[in-house]
Amino acid sequence: MTIPSGNRFSRRDFMATAAAGSAAALTAPNIVTAKKTDGPTIVGTGEHQYEVHHMWPQLPEKFAWQTTHNVAFDSEGLLYVIHEGRSEEKPEHEDTIFVFDDEGKYVRSFGGEFIDGGHGIEIRNEKGQDFLYVCAYLEQRSIAKLDTKGEIVWRKGAPMESGFYVDGEDQFPRKDNPWGRDRFLPTNIAFLDDGGFLLADGYGAWRIHRYDQDANWVSSFGKPSDDDHQGDGYFNLPHGIWIDDRGEEPLVVVADRVLKRLQWFSLAGEHRKTMDGFILPANIDTQGELMVVPDLSARVTLLDKSNNVIAQLGNGMDSDGNIKARRDQETTWADGEFIHPHDACFDAAGNIFVAEWVQRGRVTKLRKLS
Repeated sequence: MTIPSGNRFSRRDFMATAAAGSAAALTAPNIVTAKKTDGPTIVGTGEHQYEVHHMWPQLPEKFAWQTTHNVAFDSEGLLYVIHEGRSEEKPEHEDTIFVFDDEGKYVRSFGGEFIDGGHGIEIRNEKGQDFLYVCAYLEQRSIAKLDTKGEIVWRKGAPMESGFYVDGEDQFPRKDNPWGRDRFLPTNIAFLDDGGFLLADGYGAWRIHRYDQDANWVSSFGKPSDDDHQGDGYFNLPHGIWIDDRGEEPLVVVADRVLKRLQWFSLAGEHRKTMDGFILPANIDTQGELMVVPDLSARVTLLDKSNNVIAQLGNGMDSDGNIKARRDQETTWADGEFIHPHDACFDAAGNIFVAEWVQRGRVTKLRKLS
């Protein structure tokens, strides 16, 4: 399946893809999906049990979520949530990035520049100061570096020197919102130890770009897949990206979403291995020997150092592989089950925070019990 040119990825397209691919999804034996106690719902098993707190951070009344996308923590333990934002909804409060303390209380917000396109967010400490790296898609197709108060250090459109993009893709905003393999619609960023970073152009060129510490484009790897080319090194919507440092050498891991797999590469872009069997993997995070993979339909998977599945949390699929709930129908949502996990990250204590691609927005805290 490909993204329809000139349109947003519709819920109909998503549901059809999820249902078609669910039968081949990887499973982990003897894993408890959820259990209800006298208190909060518990998901997981053994050493990996978590207490579920849906809708954990609360917005002040003057704000409203419009499709939550990604989550990240700064070095002080503050949680940053980015949502898509839509200018027609509460236009007097055009923020896309919201900051919360360790009790889920609102601290501040900013990011009006990314309304109608807020998507990816990661945070890196550079010489004692935290900086946000943001990916914006749809009308705001660009990447940006900000401080934690929202001041922009730089903002860039497509790397035209790569040769993959048509004229004008380094300009934003784009109200006409064209889609295609020669367009720039970035989704997520991963940091390199040399101060540079890797960028997944997940909705656009389906390639991974490397930038240096001054945000200059250096190189790219990967190719768009088609019916005849879906093997190693080809991508169909490389949505998430992370540096996996759990092995002997650091590797780039890419969530190749529509092809339902993770692919690992050397830092130079050489393919190392592939893991099939996901549903629609959206992004990746690691802590110690654990890797967390939010699967857009409809669960969060934990992998050990050897990439064995050790827990699947909040599985929201029925026995036929269909998603039980609808993203725009909150009355169908069940406690302890996910609808569309779009991003997940660990905090310093090992708790997991999950942002879901749902119409009214939702961020869940999975509080680690053991």
